[in-house]
Amino acid sequence: MKAAVFEYVRAKDVADAVQRLAAMPGDAKPIAGGQSLGPMLNLRLARPKLLVDVSKIASLKEIKDEGDAWRIGASVTHSELEDRPLAGCAPLAQVARIVAYRSVRNRGTIGGSLAHADPAADWPLVLPALEAAVRLIGPKGAREVKADQLMKTAFSTVLADDELIESIRVPKLSASAAWGYYKFCRKTGEFPDAAAALLLDPERRVARLYAGALDRPPQPLDTVARALAEKGTASVEMIDAALQRAAPGLGPAARKLRVTAVRRAIAQALPS
Repeated sequence: MKAAVFEYVRAKDVADAVQRLAAMPGDAKPIAGGQSLGPMLNLRLARPKLLVDVSKIASLKEIKDEGDAWRIGASVTHSELEDRPLAGCAPLAQVARIVAYRSVRNRGTIGGSLAHADPAADWPLVLPALEAAVRLIGPKGAREVKADQLMKTAFSTVLADDELIESIRVPKLSASAAWGYYKFCRKTGEFPDAAAALLLDPERRVARLYAGALDRPPQPLDTVARALAEKGTASVEMIDAALQRAAPGLGPAARKLRVTAVRRAIAQALPS
């Protein structure tokens, strides 16, 4: 097999990275931790002509307190979030510590996970449940999209070829918020076969429940979330019906696995 040949350059700052991506649309790829793109290069699934290293750009590694939210730079690693619990955003550290293995968490980045858009990954499921917003930057300037609108299909996002993820804004939870996240993995560190994330924050009037590890972007289960917010409970039949609407075509076994993931996320948030 012919070896992949590409040029490598380290970007000085965000503007430099964007300029280089814009100069070779479709043929240039940004890289930070490389935990997703690296294997794709090895398998020849990605064959860019230019790799733009953004891992040393200081602004992409910042974590800022904005009062009612935290702004997290795209190149912040999973292990940084694991080791630095953020006030009002406890779920971030809780989720970060169960992403793959520590060696992956040391290099993999939150922005890279979102850009890769694997529907079985943790952050593409968790951040929509947390009402996060993603800031994109390109030659025409910056724009912000809701986390649940970033992924179009599996491994495809609204990112243009000349854009990169700059940061993620995660609202802080109130003291009364309840959170649950559960995923089924055949063994520790693997991508899950089923996953669910639930946020109930009555003080902020937020009720969000998402099912993940599907063959499509994470799906909201709004009827179940509303029932949990209003009554504190949701039947198995209601959850099953919501999943059938969100992901038609799932077989009975696959649907049962996801119903169970949802129920266990609910049990974490609302222990009996």
